[in-house]
Amino acid sequence: MKLPEHNNLEAIICRDVTKQFYVYSHRTVSLREWFIRSIKRRPIHERHAEFSLKGFNLQVQRGESVALIGPNGCGKTTVLRLIAGIYEPTFGSIYTYGRVTAVIELGAGFNEELTGAENIELYGAIMGLSRSQRDRHRDDITEFSEIGDFIKMPVKYYSSGMIARLAFSVAVNLEPDILLMDEVLAVGDQAFQNKCVKRLKAFHEGGGTLLAVSHSLSQVAQLCSRVVWLDEGKIHMSGDAESVLDAYKSSAGKHTTEQEEEV
Repeated sequence: MKLPEHNNLEAIICRDVTKQFYVYSHRTVSLREWFIRSIKRRPIHERHAEFSLKGFNLQVQRGESVALIGPNGCGKTTVLRLIAGIYEPTFGSIYTYGRVTAVIELGAGFNEELTGAENIELYGAIMGLSRSQRDRHRDDITEFSEIGDFIKMPVKYYSSGMIARLAFSVAVNLEPDILLMDEVLAVGDQAFQNKCVKRLKAFHEGGGTLLAVSHSLSQVAQLCSRVVWLDEGKIHMSGDAESVLDAYKSSAGKHTTEQEEEV
């Protein structure tokens, strides 16, 4: 959902966002129970509601670089998918101000039957770029991705590293106002990772808004000025990167010690 044109400072606003998923039990049922449930039009398997986010609130200012951290399953990727429009919130509202590009799932948005060059063209068109804008960025995207002549081959023949390179290159070179990134720097060699970090810093210094998910705390410290620590779908702590990362590391160390003592 887009905010109307105005002069406020927010790039992303999440207001009281709740995201609910359903988990279905797969227990074995007898033939008699199956027959009774079928006659009465009752579901064979029970479903249970689980919440990925509960009353989540977040504001990201234009030009800010923010990281979401926390254990697996805490809701980090769900936040990015909601902001990107992949998911709809069960309750609450999400607003973005400006053009959003996202690299959330490896190869998401790519048609594997199309070549890399064709996917660049398609992605740019979906983003609303004119043909002249797409032409202007095509060479930059190809050069940055470093996949050479593979740009002319269907994406289904790409390795995971090549897909990650192309996805990142497309996202950062199509003039986004807001960039959503989920663990994309975990794929690829060290030289390319360093190149990506440098490009993200340039994006931020140019006024772009970055919201990133990463388990690499060193990359978070390099790229982000603010960190939001999620736990069980809620914000556990939010603040400057150094303070939150120190608290998170301390908590992780304490948890490890407690586990060792139990053993």
